[in-house]
Amino acid sequence: MVFETKTAAGDFVLETARLRLRRFRRGDVDAVFAIIGDEVAMRYYPKKFQFRDAAEWIERNLRRYEEHGNGLYAVTLRGCEEVIGDCGLIAQVLEGEPQVEVGYHFRRDQWGNGYATEAAKACTALAFREFRESKVISLIRPENVRSRRVAERNGMKVQRLVMHAKLPHLVYAITREEFANAA
Repeated sequence: MVFETKTAAGDFVLETARLRLRRFRRGDVDAVFAIIGDEVAMRYYPKKFQFRDAAEWIERNLRRYEEHGNGLYAVTLRGCEEVIGDCGLIAQVLEGEPQVEVGYHFRRDQWGNGYATEAAKACTALAFREFRESKVISLIRPENVRSRRVAERNGMKVQRLVMHAKLPHLVYAITREEFANAA
């Protein structure tokens, strides 16, 4: 799979065979709420999201771009501006150790198309190539089988079970070498 990366120019971050990932814009609030406001799609999150949370979701990622150079990105289908999900890299502290997590959330009507897998693989490649990370993780609740499958399709393996946000999470991980060998 070939990924094009454009981190320095404007909104555009990555392009895959079917997807474009770009920085969030403040005008994306309705699209973000269509994802995080869906109780089924977000059932494994520790809180229920309200509409006002969608604007904060965007603002938090705008801050992440400034502070860390990355965050969650809006995902669209190539040739379309409609936001169907998000995916990106999040700085986490896990058991006192800094980590980089690849995270993803998609509208339910987009599930089953392989978009989360495609976007997560592109973001993992970005972490290794552009940010020179040695390992990427995903924090996934044990009962979240769909997200676990995405991580597994991207070559991640369960490392351990931890408490995160006061809930049990599996730590899936892949190293730069493992990722390169799987490609």
